[in-house]
Amino acid sequence: MKMWRWLGVLAPVVVALLAALPLAGDPVLTQFGISVLILAVLAQGWNILGGYTGYPSFGNSVFFGLGAYGVGIAMAQYQLPFSIGLLLGLALALAFAFALGVPVLRLKGHYFAIATLGLAQVMTAIVSNVEIAGRNVGLVLPLLKSETLFYELALALLVAVTLVVWWLSRSRFGYALIAIRENEDAAAAMGVNTTLYKVFAFALSAGFTSLAGGIYAYYITFIDPAGVFDISLNVKMIIMAVFGGPGSVLGPVVGALILSTVSEVLAAKVTSVASLFFGVVIVVAVVLMPRGLADVMRRLRSSGWRYFVENVRAHRL
Repeated sequence: MKMWRWLGVLAPVVVALLAALPLAGDPVLTQFGISVLILAVLAQGWNILGGYTGYPSFGNSVFFGLGAYGVGIAMAQYQLPFSIGLLLGLALALAFAFALGVPVLRLKGHYFAIATLGLAQVMTAIVSNVEIAGRNVGLVLPLLKSETLFYELALALLVAVTLVVWWLSRSRFGYALIAIRENEDAAAAMGVNTTLYKVFAFALSAGFTSLAGGIYAYYITFIDPAGVFDISLNVKMIIMAVFGGPGSVLGPVVGALILSTVSEVLAAKVTSVASLFFGVVIVVAVVLMPRGLADVMRRLRSSGWRYFVENVRAHRL
């Protein structure tokens, strides 16, 4: 209870400080903030499905791309407002999630991961041949020189998705997802409609991811299939969520902040090392702290350094 009280006090202060960051007048810092916030939203969106439900999706980049193309098609092809584009992208992502959620979510483990990975590749090929989406050439969106606006939009979206994840950690819906993650057959035997809960978690993850894609599209003003359906983006959101702590409220946000900062510093100093950074993070996270920083913070007080030793022994290293 004390922890939640402290979070209740500190959270509004942290959000207020983050909202005031553009007032520093440093455009580079604001641009970096936009990138980090969008990645944090993606990590939290993945956390709903991968962290709480236990389904490691490699297809969330599909929803990111659909959100981006919703905004791109609306603004570049029909000269519609940005808000309409966001809704169009959201509708496309939700329709895709509900249509494919039932068959894809029947798969489990690595079969599910491979299937979702295939969805990203298939969607790239489809969009590359759609005239309204600009085919392989892509779409150019109207230019809006207001980085503060994109920063605040990304921050608002991160706050919204984090509040939803916090609700999941304390709600009946969230408990059902956790039960599915721990033992799906036992959850079904207890009366949980596993298919319904999984599909809604899939759609919830898709919705937030698509909104992040829409903001990103208008921010960079150019999108193409290879860029917005990039599987490496999906890998980043998974690594950030796993590093911070899947199935926790703030873990993915902290993971996105730490890894983005370190990656940016390495990219500026030693480019060759930066390209290997995320691979090293995967190895370290899996071996030393398989449940992320959130679990480390909980266990370190009671177990100390034995926590890491136990994980190393568990992997027979």
